[in-house]
Amino acid sequence: MSDTSALIPENEFERALKLSEYDIDYSEIHGKLDDLTRLAAHVAGTPISLINLLDTTTQWTVSKVGLDVLQTPREETVCQYVILDDDSVEVEDMTEDERFKDKEYVKNSPHIKYYYGVPLKSPDGHRIGAMCVMDTDEHDLSPEKESFLKIIANEVITRIEYEQKLKLMRHSVDELKEIQRKVSHDIRGPIGGIIGIAEILRDQAEESKMEEFMQLLELINKGGRSVLDLADEILSTYDDQSDQTKLLKNQLTLEILQKKLENLYKPQALNKSIDYNVVISNGHQGLTFPKHKLLQIFGNLISNAIKFTPENGNVEVNLDIKKPDLELIGVIKDSGVGMTDEQIKEIMSNRGRSTQGTGHERGFGFGFKLAKHLIESVNGSLLIESKKNEGTEITVNIPL
Repeated sequence: MSDTSALIPENEFERALKLSEYDIDYSEIHGKLDDLTRLAAHVAGTPISLINLLDTTTQWTVSKVGLDVLQTPREETVCQYVILDDDSVEVEDMTEDERFKDKEYVKNSPHIKYYYGVPLKSPDGHRIGAMCVMDTDEHDLSPEKESFLKIIANEVITRIEYEQKLKLMRHSVDELKEIQRKVSHDIRGPIGGIIGIAEILRDQAEESKMEEFMQLLELINKGGRSVLDLADEILSTYDDQSDQTKLLKNQLTLEILQKKLENLYKPQALNKSIDYNVVISNGHQGLTFPKHKLLQIFGNLISNAIKFTPENGNVEVNLDIKKPDLELIGVIKDSGVGMTDEQIKEIMSNRGRSTQGTGHERGFGFGFKLAKHLIESVNGSLLIESKKNEGTEITVNIPL
């Protein structure tokens, strides 16, 4: 198992892209799948049950029973084997298996001995993660229990699909509300102008005692007023909202994005004693923007920066919003190994090769490629500045 390519599914980029399409916020999903995790542990009769999703570098534990874990380097996991094909994976004795016997979670607490994992497969066939049960003692699953666990795994995917559809619906509703707001603003100006002209003409008509002309202008005036009142009524649904109401579930502010990126990737940095900070500009507090794909974009770039930064190095993320164009500017700067001009050309043309991180992290070669693809999908741009052994600075521009 020394050949790392053997642990990468043939369709790894498409698999990672599918996971990114679910646009999962790993800081918020906890609790939504816990009933299924508890059910899996009960069915299997094991003290531990986890639901894990695997991105390009990290295994994210989105639901757990019996083991307090949130994220694990992908190369350290058992679930990386589960996503290789559609079959379940059973390891009867981890202490005797060459792949796992020296892992920290086998040698030390919690002393995992037994593992059974079912791939979490999307409706179009992509394995985005695994639902697993584990025991610290010998264990045996009957065929009936295995069948039950597969049914539960299917329900996990159904829930994830359901959450995605809700997000898409919220996004559509938000777009409709934005169109409604813009239309309201657009009709205010012309109608207001018509009313103004009608009032001027009415004043002139009064002086000439043109009674019929005045009646016609009065009708124009009243009609314009009624439409303008309607626009005001529509707009009032926005003007009267509190700040809390305005921030919908699929929206962020710079402050919230900062906290999420800090909380999600601080453990990876601490694991290598890297000084990791996320800083924001002070000029745009409260300005909201869609969450869509941002956590996946920045997450992949930050994980890469941490991966290629040696111990006691630093990674800093700067977030800002550029006006009047309303662009989110993200700068990820590290003190890592850096790149040559040729290496930059290779990865920008999607020809980059997987390399090992400074802490011997396994390179799967898809993190940057996925981030670049997602940035382009939202009409953003990406710039890399780097020198060998002098670190890297990546600037991302995303229109809001």
